[in-house]
Amino acid sequence: MVDTTQFDLVSPERRLASVAVTAVQIPGADGDMTAMAGHAPTITTLRPGVLSAEGPDGTTDYVVTGGFAEITAVGVTVLAERAMPKSEVTADDMAALIKEAEGALAQAKETFVNEPGPVDDAAKLLADMVAVGDQIRV
Repeated sequence: MVDTTQFDLVSPERRLASVAVTAVQIPGADGDMTAMAGHAPTITTLRPGVLSAEGPDGTTDYVVTGGFAEITAVGVTVLAERAMPKSEVTADDMAALIKEAEGALAQAKETFVNEPGPVDDAAKLLADMVAVGDQIRV
């Protein structure tokens, strides 16, 4: 039998998942990672992307915009800034997220003149949101 671990995904709006899984693919800020039973304890920040939870009943994908993932001996807990099942994401949802990221970039450019760090971060956020839209094809 394949080892499973507990997976919980919550956003400020709701709990999206609380299930046993065999693996969770996490879009980490420093690179994608896969958490499985027995994974070393880790905490990582999330970048916008698709988080996949593989379990005995199949794979479920979620779009996340950021947050944190904590991997412990008992499971994986993801606290997302925003999260929604990929199957529920519409073109309008992605357009709104991209527009918000464009606004953040414009604000960063206005506020942080000649300070590349915050502007670069906002540009990366925008690029990640566009990539998510391309990945889920909406």
